[in-house]
Amino acid sequence: MSDYEQHPSLKNSPLGKPTTYTGDYDPDLLQPVPRSINRDALGIETLLPFQGEDVWYGYETSWLNSKGKPQVAVLKCSVPCDSANIIESKSFKLYLNSFNQSRFTGKNEIMRILTKDLSACAGGEIAISLFRPDEIDEFTPTKFPGACIDGLDIAIDHYQLDSELLASAFDSPQRVDETVHSHLLKSNCLITGQPDWGSLIVCYRGSQISRENLLRYIISFRQHNEFHEQCIERIFIDLMRYGD
Repeated sequence: MSDYEQHPSLKNSPLGKPTTYTGDYDPDLLQPVPRSINRDALGIETLLPFQGEDVWYGYETSWLNSKGKPQVAVLKCSVPCDSANIIESKSFKLYLNSFNQSRFTGKNEIMRILTKDLSACAGGEIAISLFRPDEIDEFTPTKFPGACIDGLDIAIDHYQLDSELLASAFDSPQRVDETVHSHLLKSNCLITGQPDWGSLIVCYRGSQISRENLLRYIISFRQHNEFHEQCIERIFIDLMRYGD
């Protein structure tokens, strides 16, 4: 195990441990993971060289109203990249499940509690939206800008992280200002080895990047052990290192 995996914040995580699910509201189930763990190793200091957010969806969010009647909604949670912590995903799920048999006065109270608890865990201001079934027309998943590179017809035989795949990716003399995205990012949980899925957007200006090289590089994370939030920041640093 690396020093990273032995960090106290991960030792205290529910990942890889037997779990007792509770339906009683419990904010203490939330487990923060300091972003600094990975950022220190990448040389990312207090002044972040990037901007963005992690967007989570909870499609099975439920609670009881004041009369005990079940309520359901879709949750959208946006965690800014300048927050101190990542919200560990299993603890997030356990926390949401703790609302299932707890009574609340209504949607506004739920949103207030979610915002307070998740912001405290992340160490930053979290944006929360809740969409009941009759409001589903207002819910739209994140639409990714730019061209999707996932349809490129390329052969892949490497599934371990290899930043050298970017070494010749910026050889083109053509200068561009473009945005591309991919939904093929997959890494593995540091503790359980279970898949961690993500999508990413790359917006850049400079020498045109080889989309084939970029896609091979993204896919090289497929057997890499790291949370996808941290993979995204590693990708940024690697692109800055090889780009111009």
